[in-house]
Amino acid sequence: MSENHALEMDGYDGGLGKVEIAPEVIEVIAGLAASEVEGIAQMRGNFASGVVEKLGKKNHGKGVKVELSEDGIKIDVYCLVKFGISIPKVAQEAQDNIRQTLLNMTALDANEVNIHIVGVQFETAKAEPEVEEQL
Repeated sequence: MSENHALEMDGYDGGLGKVEIAPEVIEVIAGLAASEVEGIAQMRGNFASGVVEKLGKKNHGKGVKVELSEDGIKIDVYCLVKFGISIPKVAQEAQDNIRQTLLNMTALDANEVNIHIVGVQFETAKAEPEVEEQL
């Protein structure tokens, strides 16, 4: 399989024909599943996905790369986490949620789900106005 081909669902016999799933669908599913995890601040996109979002279209596959090969499906997720959370715990939850959601929606099992933490998002506290002390 190459990166541009659709995946055929194994074990599905609808009787009317075959069902194929495009890699872009897997990207969207993985992106949404990762975003659902508490502690994931946002997904990391590239310049093109930022431009698309500014034009009004939401890019749900942002920050997700899917590779299809003879070995199976490899998913790489690039995200920012919230400050103060346990990165190993959040990464494990994201892996589990992506794998389970993909399995539930497509009957496909990913061979690898790699979580790449590319940044930490800090709470943006409102700065209190400074009051000058009068002596």
